[in-house]
Amino acid sequence: MAAHNKGKNSSGALLGSDRPLRICLFTYRGNPTCGGQGVYTRRLSRALADLGHKVDVASGPPYPVLDDDITLHKLPSLDLYNPDDLFRVPSLSELKSPVNLLEWLGVSSGGFPEPFTSGLRVWDFMRKNAHNYDIFHDNQCLAYGILGVQAAGVPTVATIHHPMTVDRDVEVRSMKVWWKKLKVLRWYSFINMQKRVSRKLSHIITVSEASKEDISKEFAIPPYKFRVVANGINTDIFHPVDGVKREENRIMVTNSADTPLKGLRYLIEAMHSIRKKRDIRLTVIGKPKENGVIENLVRSLNAHEFITFTGRIPDEDFATYYARATMAVVPSIYEGFGLPAGEAMACRVPVISTTGGALPEVVGDAGILVRPGDASVLEAAIIDLLDNPEKRARLADAGYERVKKLFTWQNTAKQVVAVYREAIDAHC
Repeated sequence: MAAHNKGKNSSGALLGSDRPLRICLFTYRGNPTCGGQGVYTRRLSRALADLGHKVDVASGPPYPVLDDDITLHKLPSLDLYNPDDLFRVPSLSELKSPVNLLEWLGVSSGGFPEPFTSGLRVWDFMRKNAHNYDIFHDNQCLAYGILGVQAAGVPTVATIHHPMTVDRDVEVRSMKVWWKKLKVLRWYSFINMQKRVSRKLSHIITVSEASKEDISKEFAIPPYKFRVVANGINTDIFHPVDGVKREENRIMVTNSADTPLKGLRYLIEAMHSIRKKRDIRLTVIGKPKENGVIENLVRSLNAHEFITFTGRIPDEDFATYYARATMAVVPSIYEGFGLPAGEAMACRVPVISTTGGALPEVVGDAGILVRPGDASVLEAAIIDLLDNPEKRARLADAGYERVKKLFTWQNTAKQVVAVYREAIDAHC
């Protein structure tokens, strides 16, 4: 669908093709430490504002960390997944709200109701504030309330980073007991809502060709509705560091440690095997769940002897950790985009990555690519790089140049604005 020069906003005023837009960017949970969606919200809002657009963010807790010129509209929830007060019992006064009651009943029955209830809250917000915005951008909530926003007359687009069916299926396969499989299926039951809602949207942004293909297939959405816009890499955080000595035999991975989709178990198994032949160490930026799959694996292999789990680290420390690493490994089974690979490349660190999802689109020929879910191929690739320092240097330089050329948030924001203008045009 071609973009035209003019459209109208919700009040009927003409929008020139270069006129700054009033944007509401919505994410149902926005803290950057909660994963890629939080990073996307923070970085995209900054880049859009830098282009001269007026950006507001609406979010449920945990709330995003935004720059001072980005307005945050907080949409309070029961916040039942807050690790400081996990699955607390709400007060009776809180449960007088029908939306809060639905949220509590959903969590109590093993579901994940946050997308649904967040959609209701943002619908209520937009009914009162629709006149303030030219475009509404949903960051993978895909709740019924988003259709309410669209019906209220606000042109609406959504970003789908990757189909959550992939997470669900990998997690179901990782469970050995039938009743645990049922628990996983219950938790992911919100996916059916996301499928129905996404089919009703005219424009969907996704971050890679692999995600486009998979979402189109899994959600039964025609390919013409998609616009592929790659994520940027924040080079203020991820960049080479001078004056830090790179250590030998130090492998680094950034990982949601107990998420099966991230494939950390295969890297640990590969490292355990390599340790039989040479001294090597693994730094994991993250922390495993107590008595979870990864912690139990580490215990069974005595892997604590060669693994350091850092827990969360400040943004300003990432570049230094990468500067000390011999290489970075991305062992994911699937990535909708592959930020960990891009971030390591931005730090001029050689990368070994699987071919899961969109990772080959990010890494290209600037890293080593191996099939996912196989400890033996990771082992072989790691040993190859350890034995070839010239190859490491060549890949590190190639990855750094690739990020500078292809993955900036300014490029991302410009392409997203083009999608906004298409959606505004189509709405008129």
